[in-house]
Amino acid sequence: MLSEIETAVMSVLRSGRYLHGPATKSFEESLSRQCGAKQVVGVSNGLDALRLIFRAYIENGKLKEGDEIIYPANTYIASILPLSEFGLTGVGVEPSETDYNIDFQALKRAVTSKTKGVLLVHLYGNPCWDLPTARFLKENDILIIEDNAQAIGACAQSEGFNGRKETGGLGDAAAFSFYPTKNIGALGDAGAVATSDSSLAETIRALANYGSDRRYHNIYKGYNCRIDEIQAAALDVKLRHIDEITHRRQSIAETYNNEITNPLIIKPALLTDRRQVWHQYVIRTKNRDALRKFLADKGIETDIHYATPPHLQPCYLSEHKQHFPLTEQLANEIISLPIAGISKENVSQIANIINQYEQ
Repeated sequence: MLSEIETAVMSVLRSGRYLHGPATKSFEESLSRQCGAKQVVGVSNGLDALRLIFRAYIENGKLKEGDEIIYPANTYIASILPLSEFGLTGVGVEPSETDYNIDFQALKRAVTSKTKGVLLVHLYGNPCWDLPTARFLKENDILIIEDNAQAIGACAQSEGFNGRKETGGLGDAAAFSFYPTKNIGALGDAGAVATSDSSLAETIRALANYGSDRRYHNIYKGYNCRIDEIQAAALDVKLRHIDEITHRRQSIAETYNNEITNPLIIKPALLTDRRQVWHQYVIRTKNRDALRKFLADKGIETDIHYATPPHLQPCYLSEHKQHFPLTEQLANEIISLPIAGISKENVSQIANIINQYEQ
């Protein structure tokens, strides 16, 4: 794959066309085929993808300041930053202990007359979708927006609005991130918006290019959020290898699940009714810091995704007065084990070391 990427990048360099070129068009078409959305707009990063979606819905009259947007309390802060930026009211909902995604029963209970949108985050590569809930939301004219930053290639257990199961094409619009550590990562920052709403795509494309619908004609006070040709070319190559990349991560996750037997460890669920893509492999334990130190002493690096939920971040303490016990418990217990660029032999070694851990 590396040689393919080198060839694609060199083709861009030789062309002298670094923005708005054929590589971007090809990448957008490839991602559209992959997720099932009719329109894809390549943009600068995942956060900008979310910002553009919410801003475009406001410009198109589908959202306005003060509208409520339900979101999962158990997520990364990037998911909710655009809500604050555009004066939307975020309503957090606790996760399910099965997949750590939003609890759909709690979501339905949180819906009010002010609810105008729901943000579904496919956390850790676990698809977050429930067709009966989606139908309920659609019947109440509530937008469904996907944060698909961590789950490209995942499939839900039931079809979305476009008749397919791939995340990123399930709801009304979806944001993708191609940060280098993602399953499909760029050579720097990159993102995309996917939607089958042509009006929304048109507005997003303009907003991402200084608000212009054509050269020197600015219909919005927009941004500079364009993807560049080099990133698009590299991503287009990687998209051709998405099944290979996904299968490797699934195999690693399965090995961890089979070989970690320590009763002090809660392993993530292997869900057979959907396709998980394992952006992170996240375990839980009561004394998280002790386990991390034990592993570090053995030369095993771990991470935490995420140690502090959005509502407890300093910048949100004055705004969010809700208390989310399960979200906060997860933040105190979760550990992400190595999953990218690791061999099955290394996975077995890590599992064996974890099995030796005593609290």
